[in-house]
Amino acid sequence: MREELLNKEAVFESLAQNVAIQAMRAAHPEAVTNAKFDRGELTLVIAADSIRAACRTLQRAGYNFLEDVTCVDWYPAEPRFQVTYHIVSHTLKERVRLHVFVESIDPSVDSITPVWPSANFYEREVWDLFGVRFHGHPSLRRIMMPEEWEGHPLRKDYPVEGYR
Repeated sequence: MREELLNKEAVFESLAQNVAIQAMRAAHPEAVTNAKFDRGELTLVIAADSIRAACRTLQRAGYNFLEDVTCVDWYPAEPRFQVTYHIVSHTLKERVRLHVFVESIDPSVDSITPVWPSANFYEREVWDLFGVRFHGHPSLRRIMMPEEWEGHPLRKDYPVEGYR
């Protein structure tokens, strides 16, 4: 199951020199709901309504590359979906992972395409396969499955042989 995340203040204090943590503490301390540093990788859990602002803050802090956006379905647990963003700073030679947890009732989060246009295809893939909507996406439509496909095939409650 999900790994237990450490107390965010303990992580913040132990990594006070980390650029991502400094930027987030200065600009949006309330956006970070939890944090973890393990095996040289920083993970920040971000409130769903703050993801775009958090990404802008990290971009201004020198994180210049969105590497990936993906999703995990934790069905039957709530919040059901975990949208994960992998962000890199080439100049700092650092990575940061952002997690946003989304409820199954209205699986949606703000699009980060205004910050990183390369998120366009990743967000379309997450929507197509998991059904998580991205508010403000320029063209949220299927990218892998045919337009007439019913459902989202990577959801854990999706029938193994599809809907008949």
